[in-house]
Order: sequence, then structure tokens, then C-alpha cells
Amino acid sequence: DCFSDFIRLNEVWITEHFEIEAMDRHLSEDPGRVLREGGHIFSATIDGIVVGVAALFRDGPDQFELARMAVEPAYRGRGIGRALALAALQKARDEGAIRVSLGSNTKLAPAIALYRSLGFTVVREGAHPEYARCNIVMALDL
Repeated sequence: DCFSDFIRLNEVWITEHFEIEAMDRHLSEDPGRVLREGGHIFSATIDGIVVGVAALFRDGPDQFELARMAVEPAYRGRGIGRALALAALQKARDEGAIRVSLGSNTKLAPAIALYRSLGFTVVREGAHPEYARCNIVMALDL
């Protein structure tokens, strides 16, 4: 199902660079809450195999957080992350959002470059209150 691929691909990138945190475990235990709380999960498939995922977490009546974007390592660099981000941003626009934010880490240079190319700008740098791995918050006004 979409939830198992979502969890699997996110665990791949997180453990590649960081450690699984309490918030990660909480989401893995109940990924359906993303949908129940008004968010969305996106997937990219090639030949029937899920090779990328992303989520929009509802962050208020007119805002979303772009989160948990992950691409299978063998498929990185093919525009899959960009396609997922564009689909998520379009969905946010379709639902009347005025802003999409995201949290990341500056050591994920390809991801930061992608976000900048999509128009995201830095809102805050430094420690994050919920995720140890997050040291940059970016946002895009729609």
C-alpha cells in the first residue's frame, strides 16, 4: 500500500544521513493520520514500482508543510523529487493554500537546491524544536 512505501522510502533517506527520531516513529505507527488531518501523500512510480514519495501536512486552514519527500537512491537525479514537489504545490494551490513551508538540513544540498529552484526562501536557520536533523526552514508564498 502507499503507506508502507511512504514509510520505507523515508526510513531509507533518514537513516542514510541521520537517525530515526520520535516524530518519525509516531508517523510510522499511523501514517494515515496525514490524510485524516487534511493532508496528502504523493507517490511516483516507474514500471509499477514506487520510487518516490512526498507528503503535504495540513498546517492551518490555508497553509501546508511539504514533508517526507524521498526518492529511491537508484532513481535520484532524474527529476522525480521535482515532479513530486510540483504535484504537491499544485495540490496546495488547488486547496486554496497561500503558503507552503518545509524543514530540511543544509547538508542535503541537492534538496535545498531543488527547493530554492522552486521559489522557496529561507525563513529560519538553526535548531528546530521538533526535529534534531532540521536546521533550516523554508517557505513559498503561493
